[in-house]
Amino acid sequence: MNYEPQIMSVAALEELVANLHRQQKKTHELLSNLGFALRSFKNLNQFLELIPLMVTRVTDAEGGAIILFKKTGQLQIQQLHCQGENSCSNLRQRIEAAIFQTLTDGSESRKISFHPDFWEKLESRIELDIDYTVKVFKTPILLEGGERGRLYVFTRNPNYEWTDDRQKLLQLVADQTAVAIHNDELTVELRKKERLDRELEIGAEIQERLLPKKFPDIPGLELAACYLNANHVGGDYYDFIPANYDRLTNNSADHPITNKWSITIGDVMGKGVPAGLIMTMTRGMLRAEVLNGHSPARILQHLNRVMYEDLENSSRFVTLFYSEYDPVTKILTYTNAAHNPPLYWHAATNRISRLDTQGALIGLEADSRYEEAQVQLHQGDTIIYYTDGFTDAANQDGERFNEDNLIHTFHTACQQQLTSQATLDYIVSTLNSFMGNNRANGDDMTMVVMKVDSWAVND
Repeated sequence: MNYEPQIMSVAALEELVANLHRQQKKTHELLSNLGFALRSFKNLNQFLELIPLMVTRVTDAEGGAIILFKKTGQLQIQQLHCQGENSCSNLRQRIEAAIFQTLTDGSESRKISFHPDFWEKLESRIELDIDYTVKVFKTPILLEGGERGRLYVFTRNPNYEWTDDRQKLLQLVADQTAVAIHNDELTVELRKKERLDRELEIGAEIQERLLPKKFPDIPGLELAACYLNANHVGGDYYDFIPANYDRLTNNSADHPITNKWSITIGDVMGKGVPAGLIMTMTRGMLRAEVLNGHSPARILQHLNRVMYEDLENSSRFVTLFYSEYDPVTKILTYTNAAHNPPLYWHAATNRISRLDTQGALIGLEADSRYEEAQVQLHQGDTIIYYTDGFTDAANQDGERFNEDNLIHTFHTACQQQLTSQATLDYIVSTLNSFMGNNRANGDDMTMVVMKVDSWAVND
């Protein structure tokens, strides 16, 4: 009886088991090494430098290469590894030359960037340029946005076989490389967001400091104000400015009641950082104009002229209502640059009217002219200055609060003879009830309440 075929089968089986064990060990070591590299390297390039070496070893090839591109299409990295530099240095040079020529084909500026048919051209050029005895194998590196690179292995061994196991190992490395790239991009985006959030916080802090920290002591007036910004940085603005600053600073002890005060409110079209920057610029320029001692209409005319070029370039405009109050006469002189007209409650007649004049947006036309008007205030009279964030606020059904609701709410508060602060609180509370759970503001909301109290300069 001949037992030779059975003995050979056992030997072949043992060899198969041994190969399988080696392959499993190699896979385990690969996964372990990749996991360690992913955890240890904080720099993506450090991780990527290992990849050609790793694929060379796990696929038993003579060399490996990785080519990656950023989201923008610019070359991110190209790395090659050869087992024994002397044996494949020429191959390295040829592959590098093929990459460079393919990347810069048809580019007068020689700017290295990815184009859609890059891989096809590159691999055709490699096949033409390198030694015909060299075998090249590849696999893609895939991310959500599509193919971002490729892994290559190459060998001169005529008996080398591109087995399923080697293909799987190469794909495994490619998948882990894609994970590393994705994690790095997420980290970069997170750091950018953290920097932006911090910059926005700083911007919000600066803007908050520019708003009045406390209300000025204006004889005969009660003041209240609120500023509710939709984002970290907003485009709304209000201010109280001493209108005859020279007398305020030089002679205020002798004549404390002769100082006029400017009360102003504005809104930059748009929101966020750009609107906040323009708001800051508007504040500084308006304060400088007030120092000149011109009339309200002339102040807005000058302000518009100096801001026109900057606003034209930014494609943004500013609405602004500017008024000056004289505590001696209780006369409010005002001018309007297309802002929401303040609402004026006449205590004696229990009526509400609008304070408005003709005037274009700040920054719309270089030579805009502004009208001016006056109103004689009396005890108990109340005025609210506001931005359109109040009237544009919407509830869950998409209904806007609108001016009619604001007028009704303001009228109700005035009839109760509330203080300025209580009037403001009542309006804000009513608006919040109207909005319900829809509290994400679509726009900044700012309001100033001014009430003529029982004591006045000429009483």
